[in-house]
Amino acid sequence: MRPPLRLTLGFACVVALSSFAACQQPARADAVAGARSAAASDPAVPAAVGWDDSDSDGIPDREELRAFGDRESFRAWFTAIAEQQFYQPSKEWNEGQRDCAGLVRFAWREALRTHDRAWFLRMGEAYDAVAPDVSAYTLEHSLVGEKLFRAAAGSFDESNLTDGTFSEYADARTLKEFNSRFVSRDRTQARPGDLLFFHQPWVQKYPYHVMIYLGRARVASEGADDWVVYHTGSTPADSGEVRKVRLSVLEHHPDPRWRPVAGNRNFLGFYRLKILE
Repeated sequence: MRPPLRLTLGFACVVALSSFAACQQPARADAVAGARSAAASDPAVPAAVGWDDSDSDGIPDREELRAFGDRESFRAWFTAIAEQQFYQPSKEWNEGQRDCAGLVRFAWREALRTHDRAWFLRMGEAYDAVAPDVSAYTLEHSLVGEKLFRAAAGSFDESNLTDGTFSEYADARTLKEFNSRFVSRDRTQARPGDLLFFHQPWVQKYPYHVMIYLGRARVASEGADDWVVYHTGSTPADSGEVRKVRLSVLEHHPDPRWRPVAGNRNFLGFYRLKILE
């Protein structure tokens, strides 16, 4: 991944993070070949897996990434794609979907696509083959297609595929309630690709905000492993922007309601996508 020209990291982030908008709802051929070769050696999802929901989490077993290698590949693609939006938002990311939850949806979808030559040409020169593709399924061959996000409570039933339970859209609250599982409020328990949620009840329309935990950044990590990336959300006067900052900086945010620490009741904690459980 090529470092771009814009860097606003370190202590400067404290100033940049002085306010958050409400989270609005609205290849290289040789690298790819190497990634596919590595994927072939990873354990595949058993063919017998059906529409069961063995853990009753609302996500069908065959849409969960049950192989360790698949989970690691997804984490690598998901975080790399999200991080790159800080440097240069992809033209593939619909401008009308650019908010905090929109960043999660975009990186999730693109992480599950087939990362072939056509994908790299669409996304641009800044992207590299960071891991093998997920072998269990790709977005193009997923049985839920683009409707990746569960939008209602309950265990999975096959009727959910057609009754509107799964959607192409999910706001921050929907991602938290139906598509991820609480891990901890202790950052030492977080893994790359986990989500951080905040709840700010004074923001009446969109009180939930979400960030993506990167761990060690691929670009300009400064030797640290506590990076997050997020979109600030948009307002009628401001389209917002993607920001990248260390947790150690956020922990000293001027507004204590935005500090990711256990003592902050507005910080809901770290959550893990259910497809990774």
